[in-house]
Amino acid sequence: MRHIWRSLLSAVSVALLAVAVTIIAYGYWAGTRPLDPGAQPYVITPGSGVVQLVRQLVDRGVLDEPYTLIAWAYAKGYTRNIKAGEYRFDAGSSLHEILRQTVDGKVIQYEITFIEGWTFREIVTALRSTPGLQQTLAGKDHQQIMALVAGSPQHFEGRLYPDTYFYSAVTSDLDILRQAYRRMQARLAQEWDNRPADTPLRSSSEALVLASIIEKETGRPEERKLISAVFHNRLKRGMRLQTDPTVIYGLGEDFDGNLTREHLRTRTPYNTYVHKGLPPTPIAMPGGDAIHAALHPAGTTVLYFVARGDGSHEFSATLEAHNRAVLQYQLGGKATTQSTLPVTKRN
Repeated sequence: MRHIWRSLLSAVSVALLAVAVTIIAYGYWAGTRPLDPGAQPYVITPGSGVVQLVRQLVDRGVLDEPYTLIAWAYAKGYTRNIKAGEYRFDAGSSLHEILRQTVDGKVIQYEITFIEGWTFREIVTALRSTPGLQQTLAGKDHQQIMALVAGSPQHFEGRLYPDTYFYSAVTSDLDILRQAYRRMQARLAQEWDNRPADTPLRSSSEALVLASIIEKETGRPEERKLISAVFHNRLKRGMRLQTDPTVIYGLGEDFDGNLTREHLRTRTPYNTYVHKGLPPTPIAMPGGDAIHAALHPAGTTVLYFVARGDGSHEFSATLEAHNRAVLQYQLGGKATTQSTLPVTKRN
């Protein structure tokens, strides 16, 4: 009887061993054979992991059945580290290579670029029209959005860094804004820590305000420090900045593209023809070069500038020289009985 039981146990053991070897062999073959996953992307949502991926492969006819392969993925330890996101797999990739890609988080990358000089309104508009980005901020105004971005209430303008940001299918609009906010905080802190001792600017916030004006006044890199010098020299003398972009910002949606003398006399908190000093907040999103220029003006006594009509400016140290430049570049060489303001409109 014992002999019979030993023979039976031996046969069962052999059978189980054969089954185990078969499963292992099948799992190895299934995990390493080339597949044709197709060109359509695969989406793995947070918390779903390998089960969702394998079922997508089965649903698309790439794999025959999910159970053995899910078990194989668990046995190989893939399930603990799969990253959520949107993936595209190369033709001929094996299941092992596909899972390795998801563990490494090599998701499909998209990008969005924030341009220097954009306002917060333009940034939000760009985010809302960006494909593949999770929209979470619908129905919130700018103050509410900025409170979520910064973690506390603060004015929204100029607080984000202009740059190209990469995102995947599981990235939200708020994720992008938080990246841009952190990057601006870091760049502004770096520039403020390296400021000259004699700067008339009292805080990094003031530096950001001035940088935003410089950003809007010129697109020419070689002029930024000269523009900065004009405003630094005016601040030190107690002169009004008299810069058109601040007036335009203060007019908001009432501005129709034609800046008039009536606009220059309109009292808004941002009208630097009416008020001395800097406006209360930034007027746009400055880039790193504008921030640097705001804290490192050119060493010159210039107090005025006027647009030449080709995107550049003529800088002057005296009102007489400035009036001649206005006559040449703004009035076509023809004298006028109207008074000339110290800083004229940009083209």
